Amino acid sequence: MKLIIVYGPPASGKLTVAKELSKITGYRVFHNHLTVDLAYSIFPSGTKAYSDLVEKIRLYTIESAAKNKVKGMIFTIVYGVETYGGQTDNLFIKKIIKKVKKYNGQVLFVKLSCTEKELQRRLKYPPRKAFKKINDVKIINSIKKKFNLDTVIPFVENQIIDNTSLSPQKVARMIKSHYKL
Repeated sequence: MKLIIVYGPPASGKLTVAKELSKITGYRVFHNHLTVDLAYSIFPSGTKAYSDLVEKIRLYTIESAAKNKVKGMIFTIVYGVETYGGQTDNLFIKKIIKKVKKYNGQVLFVKLSCTEKELQRRLKYPPRKAFKKINDVKIINSIKKKFNLDTVIPFVENQIIDNTSLSPQKVARMIKSHYKL
């Protein structure tokens, strides 16, 4: 299995690009809100029980896809490093890599970014509300104070794309070409 991890700040276009990439590769889309919404329906966001459930579901799903030889999957995630030197998402990323490699799979990374002005414009897109995604600049700014969401995952090869003025279709084609999917 090839697992494409598309990451970046909220509203950077992860799900939109993932859907376009899926159209041209046939890969399945496993977007982060599938697990976030499920866990949130049971536990308050930010609690240990919530975080544990999200991680377990994500890891189980990814491992199941690798084990069952799913051709390819696109996983979206917000990756961040705590501003004051606390925990990062690195351990989770390493667990994903280990689970996929266990079944001779490959994990490929794409970091999306856009200008702050564009990010704030995208926050207002109606589909964000349908998925109960963050759509408030104050909330995003609060999260940015705690986490550096522009961080590149340091221990893997990354394709970095500024999609401020690129269409999702163009970005998907760039990813497909870069990774020869």
